[in-house]
Amino acid sequence: MSILNLIGDNIVISHEKNLTVDAALSLTCSKLIEQGKVEASYLEAIKAKHKEIGAYYVLAPKIAMPHARPEDGVNQAALQITVFKKGVDLESEDNGDVYFSVTLAALDSDSHIQTIVALSELFQNDEDIDAIIAAKDESAIAEILSKY
Repeated sequence: MSILNLIGDNIVISHEKNLTVDAALSLTCSKLIEQGKVEASYLEAIKAKHKEIGAYYVLAPKIAMPHARPEDGVNQAALQITVFKKGVDLESEDNGDVYFSVTLAALDSDSHIQTIVALSELFQNDEDIDAIIAAKDESAIAEILSKY
């Protein structure tokens, strides 16, 4: 299954600047909550873990993958893409501002391994990451993601 199947139309482009961590995290889960794919408790678990241990989900410069445990409120396996056109400071000391976020909602510890493999291929492709960040609209982002 391509990651695009898990994303569907869950692509958000934000032009806001100076977002707080909580506001940015809320945005990264907004479509998943709206569609009932995760409960609000899932977002709260991500925020609580951030307060506890920091930006554990900022994987590399520009890239974040917010996630919590399946039992924190996942109803359906899904992904949400959020592009922060102005960047957002998620308090990662090592990686700087985030421009591209993939929220991962997995039903269990094993079934999303193929998804993680596809995402890691994407995360290693700086050209595609930069193209996603520069994309003018959701369809341009979806086109890039269709390769994975």
